[in-house]
Amino acid sequence: VVNKLADVVNRTARRGGRIIVPAFAVGRTQQLVLLLHQLANEKRIPAIPIYVDSPLAVNVTDVHRAHPECFDEETRKYLLTGEDPFGFGRLEYIREATESKKLNDLHGPFLVVSASGMCEQGRILHHLWNHIEDPRNTILITGFQAQDTLGRKLIEKWPEVRIFGETKRVRAEIASLDELSAHADQSELLQWVEPLVPVLRQVFLVHGEPEQSSTLARLLYDRFGLKVTVPSPGLSFDIGE
Repeated sequence: VVNKLADVVNRTARRGGRIIVPAFAVGRTQQLVLLLHQLANEKRIPAIPIYVDSPLAVNVTDVHRAHPECFDEETRKYLLTGEDPFGFGRLEYIREATESKKLNDLHGPFLVVSASGMCEQGRILHHLWNHIEDPRNTILITGFQAQDTLGRKLIEKWPEVRIFGETKRVRAEIASLDELSAHADQSELLQWVEPLVPVLRQVFLVHGEPEQSSTLARLLYDRFGLKVTVPSPGLSFDIGE
C-alpha cells in the first residue's frame, strides 16, 4: 500500500495536479498521515504541501496524540526519535472553513485529505467540485464506498456526477487504495466462521449489499450446512432459548 500511495502522489505531482483524498475522519485519516509521514521521511514523494481538512479528523488526531500507550510498535518508533507521528514539516491541519476555502487559491500540486470518506457530505465535496474536471488531478479513494454514494459512482467510473446540484464531468484520474479497507473479504469471513460452526445455530448477515450477502449465505450453507438468514430492514427475530 505504501508503494501504491507513493506512485499516485508522484505521477499526479509530475503532471502538476492535486491529489484529493476522501477519508473517514476516525482511523483512516490518521493511517494515511502515518503513511505520508513515512514516505516524506524516506524522500519517496515530492515536497508538496499536504493538508488534513476536516475538523473532526483534526480533533480525533489530537486524541490519538494524547494516548501514545495505544500506538503499535511501528508508530512508537517515531516517539523514540522525538517525532510527532501525526505531524511533519509539510503537513498542515485545517479547522476553519475560511482556511479550507483558501486551498482553492493555491498554485501547483498539493494533497488534501478530507471527509466524508464516501463523499456524501463535508468539505470533501468542495474539493471535488473544484478539482474533479481537471485531468491533471487524482481522486484517491481510500475506503469502502456504499451503494448509491458519490464515492461509489467515482469508483464505478461514472462519466458525470452531481455535486451541489451541478453536473460535473469526471475528468480527474480515479485511483483507489483497496488495501486500506477494514472490511474482511469473503474468504476471510469464511475462515473466521469455520471454528465456530459446531456451536452456531443461526447466522444473520446484516452488514453488506444484497447480492454479496446472498452469495455469502449460499457459501455458508454449502460449505458448513449453516442456517443463514439475510434479514430485510425492520424484521425482528427471537434468538432466545
